[in-house]
Order: sequence, then C-alpha cells, then structure tokens
Amino acid sequence: MRRRAIRFVAIAGAVVGGALLAAAASSRLLAAWHPAAASIPTAEVVKGTFVDVLPVRGEIRPVRSVVLTAPSSGADLQIVELVANGSTVAAGDVVVVFDASAQQRTLEQKQSELKQAESEIKKAEAEQRRRVHAAQTEAEQARSALARARLDAQSLDLRSRVDAEKLKLAVADAEAHLRELEAKVKGEEGAAAADVASARQKRDKAQYDVAETTRIIESLTMRAPASGTISLLPNFRAGGPGSRTAPEFKRGDRAWFGAAIAELPDLRQVKMTCRIDEADRARVQAHAAAIVRVDAVPDRDLDGRIQDISLVAKPDFTTWPPVRNFDVTIALSSSDPRLRSGMSASARIELDRVPNALMVPAAAVFQRGAETIAYVVSSGAVDPKPITIVRRSRDQAVIGSGVREHDRVALRAPDSEGTR
Repeated sequence: MRRRAIRFVAIAGAVVGGALLAAAASSRLLAAWHPAAASIPTAEVVKGTFVDVLPVRGEIRPVRSVVLTAPSSGADLQIVELVANGSTVAAGDVVVVFDASAQQRTLEQKQSELKQAESEIKKAEAEQRRRVHAAQTEAEQARSALARARLDAQSLDLRSRVDAEKLKLAVADAEAHLRELEAKVKGEEGAAAADVASARQKRDKAQYDVAETTRIIESLTMRAPASGTISLLPNFRAGGPGSRTAPEFKRGDRAWFGAAIAELPDLRQVKMTCRIDEADRARVQAHAAAIVRVDAVPDRDLDGRIQDISLVAKPDFTTWPPVRNFDVTIALSSSDPRLRSGMSASARIELDRVPNALMVPAAAVFQRGAETIAYVVSSGAVDPKPITIVRRSRDQAVIGSGVREHDRVALRAPDSEGTR
C-alpha cells in the first residue's frame, strides 16, 4: 500500500511538472510571437446603435418669467428694501422698495396746489354770481324804465307835439339801454364762465399732478405679480471697469430707469440656452434630440430637443481673440423641483444615428501610410487589418469591413509602424 501511494504521488508530480513546463514553453512561444501582446489594452468590437453627439455647455432658463424692472420715473432710484435671493414669495408680496422721500415732498406740494386751485374755483364762481347778478339787476331796472316810458307814450294824443317827441325819444333810449344791459349780462356771464373754466383747468392740472406723483410713489414699491422664487439679477454698473462678473443688486444700490432688478421665473417649464461654434453649425440639425444634465442635479438626465438656432453668428468676447458662435435653445420635455434659473448644465446633442453598426473606440483606429487599420488581438497575436470607416465621432467609429463582432482590437499601437 505504501509503495503504491509513493508511486502514485511520483506519477502525479511528473504529470503536473510536465504541464507546467508545457505552459511555460507555450508562454515563451506566445511572447516570442509578439512580446507586447500581453500588455496592450484592448476593447471588444460590438454591434449596436451608433449615436454621434456634440457636447455643449449652457445654463437653465425658464420658458416664461417675469422680470421686475425699475420704474421709468423718479429722480433717485435708491433701493431701501430688497428680498433675499432665492426667497419664496406669494402674489402681492413686496420685493423691492425704492426711496420715495423726494416724491413724498413733491406730493405734498402738489396737494397744496390742488387745495389752492379748488379755493380759486370757489372764488371765481362767487365772483361769477356777483357780476351776473349785478348785470341782471341793471337790466331789470332798464326794463322797468322802458315799461314806464311806454306807459307814458300811450298818452301822446293828449300831449303837445314837443312832449310827444320827447316821450318817443325816451322810449327809444330805454329800449337801447335795455339791449345794452342785456348784452352786458351775456358778456358778464361769458367772462365769468371763462374765469371759472380757467380755475377749473388749474384744478384739473393739480389733480393730475397729485395722481401722477401718487402713481410714482406706488411704483417705487414693486410687488410680486405671482408666486414663485425670486432670482436677483446682476448690477452691471457695480462690476467696475474691466470686470467680467457683476454682483447682484443689494440694499443701498442705485438703479437706473428700466434696470432689471429681479426675476420671477416659472420653473414648471424650462429650457437650456447654449452656444455652438460655427464649425459645428452645419452638423447640428433643427429639432435634434439632446440629453441634458444639470450640474446641481447630477442624478437625473432630462430629455430635450433643439427648439431654435440663431440665424446669425454672434461674437463671444469672453475669449480673446473673440470667436463667433450661434445661440441654441434646447426645450426640455420635463423639469425638476430642484432646478433654479441660471444653473449650469451640459448637453449631448444628437448629430447622427446608425442602427446595427459595428463599433470600436476611436482610439482603436490607426493610420499606417494611406491605410486605415485596426490591430486585432487573438491568442497572443496582434494582426493589423485594413478597415473602412463608415461614421466617426470623438469617441467611437463605425466599421464597414475588416473586423467582426466580438473581435478584440488594440487601443495602442504595438510598434512604431502605426500612428493614430
């Protein structure tokens, strides 16, 4: 039994030793075939849908938003109250209050002028009544005198010729005097009415000034037109000469007429604004699909589609020398409650799509002379094979011929013959 066990162990050792020697010999043989094959990084040729994309950077903007701008009236637009950036407000809440002390003094002056104009109207109306009443009294007296003259003229037959002529002249004088006084009544009524109308015009002007000053004072208090989250906008005048960034508005800042102070975005529907280089403009098609990822929300991808591409390239002065870019708007089909206006985001715009394509990494394609090749690694051997490229992106290449699915290709040239 012991001899059999010893013989069995010796035979097993011989078999294992032979196998190890054979493996070592095979390894030496493969290394001799191509010594660098074991250290070359490789990738598998796969079949699938090839998607060529263009990466861009931009920011998230709301599709609809309300911008609160400084009023176009008021001498000194100094901010005395301002909500904090990112504050949640309801419709009607105060967002910005400007200093209204100068307008308040103007309002008091206009109110004083209005009271004075109203007192002048009362005075003009009283003077109108007095002058018209005096003219009417004189006219009544003239009518009475005319009536007496006519009564006296009824007895002309009993009077002498001279007295009759005097009575006729008295009647004519009374009639003329009455007509004069009636015209005077109408003139006094017209003049007095003109004085009252002038006083009323002054009163109306004073009322308008009071109403306008009141409106200006009310406009210096800006309220939220709807509920939402306030986003304070940059004060470009506070950035200083040569500054590329401007601080947001704060208390104590002085604004200018029409300055955008804050924004109230509706983040239920958002978009991404970005720019593409003029070299990529021809490759980007209208309504192309895009995948958007917001830097502050890295756990979610948002589906989007190009909504608009500007027709004219605009210079971008953030770099020197400035380059010309096209503005692009990507409409997003969904939103996220964590999104805020102005957040940085990246997008992958789809440029091309090829189904059922053989794909290799772009790093596996090399140029050797006039030939495009790929190094196929199999059983320790590295075999350069000519290939044809159907489509190509920054990361992948679609192969028309030269390799097969599941082949492994080298990501680095095994020698100095091939250059990527």
